[in-house]
Amino acid sequence: MKKSLWQIWLGVLLIVLSVAFYLIHYTIFRDAHHIFLYLIGDIAFVFIEVLMVTLIIHEVLNLREKRALIEKLNMVIGTFFSEVGTRLLRELAACDPDGEKIRRELIVTGRWTREQFEKANRAVRNHEFKIDAQCEDLPAMRETLILQRGFLLSLLENQNVLEHETFTGLLMSVFHLTEELAARSDVRQLTEADRSHIAGDMKRIYGLLTAEWLDYMKYLQEHYPYLFSFAMRTNPFDPAATPEIR
Repeated sequence: MKKSLWQIWLGVLLIVLSVAFYLIHYTIFRDAHHIFLYLIGDIAFVFIEVLMVTLIIHEVLNLREKRALIEKLNMVIGTFFSEVGTRLLRELAACDPDGEKIRRELIVTGRWTREQFEKANRAVRNHEFKIDAQCEDLPAMRETLILQRGFLLSLLENQNVLEHETFTGLLMSVFHLTEELAARSDVRQLTEADRSHIAGDMKRIYGLLTAEWLDYMKYLQEHYPYLFSFAMRTNPFDPAATPEIR
């Protein structure tokens, strides 16, 4: 309210000063024609100025800001996959009883085109992600997530992450699974109901993580070929993947 009142008074003051200077001009030169000629011309130019500042310059600045934000977000996403995401995705894919079907669609190569990425995206959207409740990789997954709990929490505190709704949802799901697994002292001694509940949490993450990974691979191919090369060689869906160049 105080801010609005200050703006109103500032507006009134500027109008009064403008009128005062026009009166001074008329008092000295006695030329109303000259005053109204330039006044109308200046008012006419205001609309062009609004067009340039509001619609053109503002949009250009917004575009630059959006690109900078996307760059920061992808740096965060890249850190996530380096520290947690790639290993977690590999462990989740190993627990998928129908994993072979989706694996064939996600062996990304350097020759992939935009159309191939779109085809892979459709395959991910149409794939029914499943998790075997008896997955033997659960203890290793628990250890991985507990070790990285502080890192995951730091990502959730990053203001840039909040601008990426799907990635925020993924982080929240991963952090929830971390809490669930950390609360159980021995994940090899779970009841069937408990295993089913954990498998549901893993399934949620599996779908979200796969879609995010594919988008990130596309981004790397377009902007950072050297990072893309390493990501291909550590593809969590490729059983033959190796970081070593052969």
